[in-house]
Amino acid sequence: RGGRRRASRRRVVSPAGRGGKPPPRGRSGKAAARSDKPAARGARSAQPPSKPVPRAAGKGAKPAGRGRKAPVKHAAVLPRRTADDGAVLTRTTGPKRGLGGEQVEGRQAVRELLMAGRRRVKEIWMLSEQEPAAVLDDIVALAQAERVTVRDVGRSKFFAQARCEAPQGVLALAAELPEAELDDLVAVRPGSPPPFLVAVDGVTDPGNLGALLRSAECAGATGIVLPRHRAVHITPTVTKAAAGAVEHLPCAVVGGLPAALSELRKAGVWVVGLDGDGEGELWSMPAADGPIALVLGAEGSGLSRLVRQRCDAVVRIPLLGSLGSLNVAAAAALACFEVARARA
Repeated sequence: RGGRRRASRRRVVSPAGRGGKPPPRGRSGKAAARSDKPAARGARSAQPPSKPVPRAAGKGAKPAGRGRKAPVKHAAVLPRRTADDGAVLTRTTGPKRGLGGEQVEGRQAVRELLMAGRRRVKEIWMLSEQEPAAVLDDIVALAQAERVTVRDVGRSKFFAQARCEAPQGVLALAAELPEAELDDLVAVRPGSPPPFLVAVDGVTDPGNLGALLRSAECAGATGIVLPRHRAVHITPTVTKAAAGAVEHLPCAVVGGLPAALSELRKAGVWVVGLDGDGEGELWSMPAADGPIALVLGAEGSGLSRLVRQRCDAVVRIPLLGSLGSLNVAAAAALACFEVARARA
């Protein structure tokens, strides 16, 4: 019995101490049992772990686990974009870039958006609490004819979506305005008047730009040239102030206005800048009956140096009062209708 008790005690006692792992079988296990110093709790074995034997890939093989590189999946090569005639689409021959104008605000602006039919209208929001008006009835009738959804929206939701100060209780969500190319603006078409362009240099106020576009369209301008940087583009406030002029005036956005004016001069367009320090007066503006581009600068700074150098002539509007300058929208209205008068 004493021998059995001693044998059982030997089985219970582990050379790794309480909580240790049992010694491995074989010679290594005997050596570990004869060791004088028990291994510390949680200590790792000095022997490196054995490497797993790789399994042959075949039917039913498991996917690669951690530590093994997964097979590289090559991306599919997309075909080159081509037009209907087989030509490869490039940056210049691809779709037109957006100019902005996705949100149109104001009664007249939304009405002109529907009447022009130049771009797709997604939906129209109308303020539910407003007095009836004939222009609102026209908007609803035009929207129904074009199958555009008209929604009555509460006051809080409507003004949370509106961006200008006085949206007049109606706004429209539409596709972006297409951006025109400068070459298309200077193209002379049979039966059409000569190109009449208006270029804007550094105008950042959306209200001024909208009023300028409205005056230019009413005077018969055929296109607008806007710089891509340091200038405002077509925002909801611009659409409201323009009162629908953005739907009828093609706009080109150029990287640099001086380079664009040089291209216009090469195409035979007479470039005339307006500045308070101009050599001649607006009423004596040359070549107003031919291809012409009016260049207007921002209030205060006026035309930049490089833009002024690219002009064929720089004229001024004579002022008789005490103030030294006009609003850029008012100056544009005078200059545009002077061109219209000369062409009449």
